[in-house]
Amino acid sequence: MSYEKLKGRLDDGSVVILDGATGTELQRRGVDMDPAAWCGVATLENDRLLSEIHRDYIAVGAEVITANTFASSRLMLSPAGYGDRVEEINRRAVEAALNAREAAPGGKAVVAGSLSHMIPIAEGTDKSDLSAIPSDAALSDALHELAGILKASGVDLIILEMMYHPVRAKLALEAAQATGLPIWFGLSARRNDRGEAISFYHVDDLPLSAVTGLLPGAGVDAAGCMHSGADLIAAAQAETRKVFDGTLMAYPDGGYFEMPDWRFVDVIDPQRMEDFFLDWLKQGTRIIGACCGLTVEHIQAAVRARDRFLEGL
Repeated sequence: MSYEKLKGRLDDGSVVILDGATGTELQRRGVDMDPAAWCGVATLENDRLLSEIHRDYIAVGAEVITANTFASSRLMLSPAGYGDRVEEINRRAVEAALNAREAAPGGKAVVAGSLSHMIPIAEGTDKSDLSAIPSDAALSDALHELAGILKASGVDLIILEMMYHPVRAKLALEAAQATGLPIWFGLSARRNDRGEAISFYHVDDLPLSAVTGLLPGAGVDAAGCMHSGADLIAAAQAETRKVFDGTLMAYPDGGYFEMPDWRFVDVIDPQRMEDFFLDWLKQGTRIIGACCGLTVEHIQAAVRARDRFLEGL
């Protein structure tokens, strides 16, 4: 399926199924995560397994698969000792997704490149290492480099993933815009001490509007909440809708991160996830999938929710 055809379906209000996790799924299937770059370097020794993961998602109904490039900008790879292999690692990650598409019956999946503003994470936490924050110029250079590699490697669109820091998110958006590729924008949320949904940023309490404010006029085709608990999605979608009239997307996570490993603890049951998916569809979301800690079974739940939603129309 071409991106143009997929976009036409979204414009018509159709439901599109996004894939599930790649990095945490590699870990779940036995791959060791890098202590400095998490899943960023895993492609080098596991591109066949990556293709298998992508194929598994396609087989159960995913129409968009996302290359394993979330943690593979120069910002992550250089501290891990792989600064001279940035292009190779990302090219091979995209190739793994493209190969999975070609191997699938019909070869119809759209391939997305993941672009995040992830910077080094303090060991044993899910929080940025405040002693290793790059300059805005270095961040911009790294994001433009990765976005260019993604385009040259053949992705159909770029998904900006886990946008939560307004300055870094703006730089990521600019890098994606420079490619001329279609853009989907995924923000991440957490709760403050009062239980309100705010930006995931852990240093200060920032309102979601600090991130969603980047959307007007940005030329983004889809936006919504990702890498956040299912209980946070609805509030984040409502905040997004205040400034964005395009397609809404939602793909939650399950468990928690302690660098460099994902902890598969209290992962939401696929049947329960199906009910959340159905609720979001009823509320206007049209792209549904899953993020860290969630699996093929959760994508099957997304497909069931879509079918239930369409039956109820």
